[in-house]
Amino acid sequence: MFRAACLALMMPLTAQAEEIGKIGVDWVGNDIVVEAVQDPKVGGVTCHLAYFDRSVIDRLSKGNWFEDPSNSAIECSQTGPIDLTRIERGPKGENVFSEGRSLIFKSLRVKRIYDEANQVLVYLAHGNQITDGSAKMAISTVPVPVEAQTP
Repeated sequence: MFRAACLALMMPLTAQAEEIGKIGVDWVGNDIVVEAVQDPKVGGVTCHLAYFDRSVIDRLSKGNWFEDPSNSAIECSQTGPIDLTRIERGPKGENVFSEGRSLIFKSLRVKRIYDEANQVLVYLAHGNQITDGSAKMAISTVPVPVEAQTP
């Protein structure tokens, strides 16, 4: 427990998600969850993230308790003034949001990459797993207004 708390304190700052919708997709309780995630370093950008949430009934009936699909969708838009002074630059991007998606070792992440040459913020939603990566991903872009561009 102490070790987990220490690791949590060392994690980089990531945004908190606010659930804004939940749509039931079948009789066993599986849902599509829609969350609003505000970029904690940029400000003025809100991403809406949708993902499949497996129910306990589905997990028990199929016998694969730990499996969770990596499917997700993301759309981001400018919702206020954009400030780029606090972001990390570079091709690896920066974590904006991370949420556990299974009982162990799998998470849904949103990364931000600043395409400085084209003046666009790129947001990538993807599954992250210790052993097997997933090719499932979703991408959204937000143009950076001229007044927010840094020299």
